[in-house]
Amino acid sequence: MQVLTRQMKPVDMHVHIVGNGSSGSGCWVRPRGLHRLLAAFMLHHNGLPHDALARDLDRLYLEVLLKSLHSSSLGAALILAHDDVHDESGRQMEGVGSLYVPNVYVLGLARRYPEFLPGVSIHPARPDAMEELDRCLAAGAVMMKLLPNSQNIDCNDHRYTRFWERLAEAGLPLLAHTGGEHTVPILRREWANPQVLERPLQCGVTVIAAHVAGKGGVFDRDYFDVFTEMTRRHPRLYGDLSALNIPFRSKHLRACLREPLIHRLLHGSDFPVPVMGHWARMRGVVDWETFRRLEREPNPLERDYQLKRAMGFPVETFTRIWQLLRQPTGRFLEP
Repeated sequence: MQVLTRQMKPVDMHVHIVGNGSSGSGCWVRPRGLHRLLAAFMLHHNGLPHDALARDLDRLYLEVLLKSLHSSSLGAALILAHDDVHDESGRQMEGVGSLYVPNVYVLGLARRYPEFLPGVSIHPARPDAMEELDRCLAAGAVMMKLLPNSQNIDCNDHRYTRFWERLAEAGLPLLAHTGGEHTVPILRREWANPQVLERPLQCGVTVIAAHVAGKGGVFDRDYFDVFTEMTRRHPRLYGDLSALNIPFRSKHLRACLREPLIHRLLHGSDFPVPVMGHWARMRGVVDWETFRRLEREPNPLERDYQLKRAMGFPVETFTRIWQLLRQPTGRFLEP
């Protein structure tokens, strides 16, 4: 992996890695119930075969992602690991999570493909959390990704203070899911509230609230106003625009184009979550001709990028992440 430079090329800073371990990656994915239908839809939407989950998913997914990235306007994609669910004592909660992507796999992919930037995932209650964090930093991690409401993490728990302080010392930003979630099971619905991120912010961590805390479904609470208020108090708090083109989150698109948020937002697609411009069109954020043209764009990464450019998000929205990422120096250790 190369040392990061401020290339200032557009970056998709919210791209998921998914696999089933078929290549020895250590990944697994186990959707259940309605999540199986959603997984099938996402596979189809991104050009993967309907039976990919039972085949060599590691290879198929990587090929589709690389092809999409290479044929897009983007210079890099920040790829995300996904830790398993743990309880407050740090024990893995067997059979609770539906997805696992090891840090070592994501770090290895970033070492092989310089267009990938590695985002790791470590549940702070793990007994080895600090040791794993140091290993990931030594291997070149540039960001941390957590889902408090899905991974069972109360980020305000005082026991995690040293973990957040270590992130701040290392300059490792935290991307945290906020708002409704419907692609993985939820354990603690109340931790969709961005106020769960107060403690990391107080410890000096740069925090990115994924989805700007908007509601994802009919019965979700909408925390967008909470997020907006928090940006006024926390200069290190940002939001990403991933998966905003859905019915409920899309209502905040116009507010995201204005102060105080316009200069605190980052571009992310949430790949492989489907990208469709229908709701942006219905809310009048893009015109009919642009909508029709971009619906014909077969590349989901490019479609999402072009949709947001058409909405009016400035160039800095797509490059600002370079200013926030940890900048590793020196030789990286093998992950």
